[in-house]
Amino acid sequence: MLNFSPASERNQASIAERLIPLFKEESVVQVLEIGSGSGQHGLYFSALLPEISWQCTELPANVQALALNLADTRLREPRVLDVLAAWPEGKVELLYSANTLHIMAMAAVEALFGGAQSVVIEGGYLCLYGPFRYGGAFTSQSNAEFDHWLRQRDPQSGIRDIEVISKLAGQAGFNLVADYAMPANNQLLLWRKAETGSSK
Repeated sequence: MLNFSPASERNQASIAERLIPLFKEESVVQVLEIGSGSGQHGLYFSALLPEISWQCTELPANVQALALNLADTRLREPRVLDVLAAWPEGKVELLYSANTLHIMAMAAVEALFGGAQSVVIEGGYLCLYGPFRYGGAFTSQSNAEFDHWLRQRDPQSGIRDIEVISKLAGQAGFNLVADYAMPANNQLLLWRKAETGSSK
């Protein structure tokens, strides 16, 4: 598999443990993933729940390798998606992204929430996985060291503050419904998009 991610291999089961009950209870079928990397999460979830239509996406430079990984699988051909460019038409019940916000520039993070507002149906969900800071503090020393490494490599990247992310989500019409502590000092954040005329 091209661009194989050991981290994705380690975290996919714990993420699925949290999300599969939601998928079943809310009849989630259409999922759009931002920054699919190798496609491991899409392959894992679609094997567990064949009824899900999981659309993988990647930046133009990475989509060819992703397409090779997904060839001869039940997943649809991956699409090019740059959060700073045009988003695809159509609506989904869940927008998913894992380990992407800390490698994006802040402008791209803001664009992700703007795109989520446009593609997620009312009552649908936005799910983000990765490391975050709370009250300006890292949740572990290893995350602090990781953040330092990220910023040395690219000053525009870095572990994001949950307060900033929550504000962006609120501005896009999403309300936080769960913040799960996950293995390896990560979080799984789940928001639901407000329905018109509803306070949900």
